[in-house]
Amino acid sequence: MKKIILNSDVGEEAGFDAKIMPFISWCNIACGVHAGNDQVIQKTIDLALQYRVKIGAHPSYPDRENFGREVMNISYDHLVETITEQIQKVKFFTENRGEQLHHVKPHGALYNEAVKNEEVANAIIQSVNNVDKSLLIITPKGSVISYICEEDMEVKLEVFADRNYNQDLTLVSRSENNAVLSDPEQVFDHVFRMISDGKVKTIKGEEVSICFDTICVHGDNPKSVEILEYLFKEFLKRNFVLK
Repeated sequence: MKKIILNSDVGEEAGFDAKIMPFISWCNIACGVHAGNDQVIQKTIDLALQYRVKIGAHPSYPDRENFGREVMNISYDHLVETITEQIQKVKFFTENRGEQLHHVKPHGALYNEAVKNEEVANAIIQSVNNVDKSLLIITPKGSVISYICEEDMEVKLEVFADRNYNQDLTLVSRSENNAVLSDPEQVFDHVFRMISDGKVKTIKGEEVSICFDTICVHGDNPKSVEILEYLFKEFLKRNFVLK
């Protein structure tokens, strides 16, 4: 039987977290920089514990104005400092609830830069090392950060259920109208092809090989709950192991 690990970015005050948690295995909690605050972080941790969801930190560029989706020109040391502080915060609140932090998944532009930018990738790795070297790092296959981590840190590879892909397996820019998928049936077809065939249909209609450990549905997608409910139902029909 195929094991499916669904994850979602939460703690971003989108209003869906309580309905998302029953359907996911891992959550990535905003660290109060691109979204959220101390109270939201703690509330989201409590929700995760209620549904036995593994807790991850979701650090970002310090850019609330743009929701962490724009690359910032800041020094390496400043970047390491802010990422370290963000991870430490979620770890602190998680351990206060008697649980352990499980992973780190960068957010938005930071995530995308770590795919191709060695300096940013190293800043994230150094930050994780500053906090807890045993934490998993979530990133796509073929990313710069995955190669750097190869020997010393464990990486889990991620794909996106609700995003379209370019031919090079980068995500279609959110500035494009077709970047985000919102129809549950379309999302399922997109994901099922990845699971059954190990391929993703790109925006140009071509199929490209892809591999992964976990599937993300964005918590700020207005259709996130409907998508997760539909995926969960269809996976159970096929006897996939969830959570």
